Amino acid sequence: MSIEIGQVKTNSAKSELQTKNLEPRAMTVCFMTLGCKVNQAESEALAQLFREANYDVVSALEDADVVVVNTCTVTNTGGSKSRQAIRRMIKAHPRSIVVVTGCYAQTAPGEVLDIEGVDLVLGTQDRSKILEWLERVRQERRPQNAVREIEEAGEFEELPQLNEENRTRAFLKIQEGCNQFCTYCIIPYARGPLRSRQPEKAIAEARRLVEQGYPEIVLTGIHTGFYGQDLNMGWNLACLVQELVKIPGLRRLRLSSIEPMEYSPELIDCIATSDVVCPHVHMPLQSGSDEILSRMHRPYSLQDYRELLVRLRQRIPDLAVTTDIIVGFPGETEADHVSTLEFVKECGFAGVHVFPYSKRQGTPAADYPDQVPKKLKDQRVKELMAVAHASQEAYIHRFIGRPVEVLVEKVDPAGDAVGHTLHYIEVHLPSRKEKVWSSRQFVEVVLKEDYINK
Repeated sequence: MSIEIGQVKTNSAKSELQTKNLEPRAMTVCFMTLGCKVNQAESEALAQLFREANYDVVSALEDADVVVVNTCTVTNTGGSKSRQAIRRMIKAHPRSIVVVTGCYAQTAPGEVLDIEGVDLVLGTQDRSKILEWLERVRQERRPQNAVREIEEAGEFEELPQLNEENRTRAFLKIQEGCNQFCTYCIIPYARGPLRSRQPEKAIAEARRLVEQGYPEIVLTGIHTGFYGQDLNMGWNLACLVQELVKIPGLRRLRLSSIEPMEYSPELIDCIATSDVVCPHVHMPLQSGSDEILSRMHRPYSLQDYRELLVRLRQRIPDLAVTTDIIVGFPGETEADHVSTLEFVKECGFAGVHVFPYSKRQGTPAADYPDQVPKKLKDQRVKELMAVAHASQEAYIHRFIGRPVEVLVEKVDPAGDAVGHTLHYIEVHLPSRKEKVWSSRQFVEVVLKEDYINK
């Protein structure tokens, strides 16, 4: 006999509270967030929406009336990890209403609903209506699929501004969607077409975040560098950055991932001339082979990338450049792999995120016949990781013995602190007798070896 999930949970947890006639209490919600900074920003916004509805936001380790799992699907591994996280949260919270949202929910709502214990599936739009959908779940006592076709998305979805977050840096989402359609990427199908946030709303939220005491703001989006292209108002990312750095009290503005072809002279000038914009850019490379870049549908060559690095470093000495690289893309030969190793050595990256290629059903590359065997991919990942580690070490060590400004982010019970420099170097500061470190504190120290080897 099949039993509806909503009925089980309503009859157990909710009716028990009613029959015991307990004193009224605030409803509670907890979050489990997977994936990128955009997901983190969206979870924080959803948490604020719940707070405005008089929910208490609690840790995922605590009992909660509602559990929200914000999923990722950028790789098959991302989908698998999302399913594992959903099942883990259902097991840990057997009496909670379980909501699954995010990219995996958008691209595979049927798979999510097939997981016993899921009550509501909400994709990457209409999340501002999550409380309405929760009420429907409670009334109808059955799982609900609230996912709409992503092609229907026409405007940037405004979610509540943050209010009670205790993070050191705040994520400011300014853009949604992607029109690039790289052959390996599922994101355009999960996030839909390009939609930019109205500039006045982005600026207003940034001002409020600074007034709340956030010393650093990170601009996030799915295709951040294309900000403004859909607005027909003459706005672009450089224009927005120029306005944001004028906000009194903003100490740091950090840019998240921007594609190589999106560094306009105006944007480079913003980074080079502002004391607020961090000298740190994340510029995805994806492969060090022109042949593979072409098969990926990446709109630049190695020479384009090389020349951009030269322009950036001429204007911004010591610029930290981090990147993403996919290993084992279909058709990748040993020569392509060697080319990537050599190009990474040449570029002097401050950090490299290395990903083995993962087939995503529905993308062109998933049907390419010349897939690279897993064992070979794993070996190539290992080789590239060694090169990437050496590159990162070389970059960090150029700052040893130099004064750096650290924004303290966390202080542990023993009094040790951790934070990041302008160039996004993680620094570990030992406890001190004369004064206790505090979160959101700016500290100037001379960088030592033992500050970074943790």
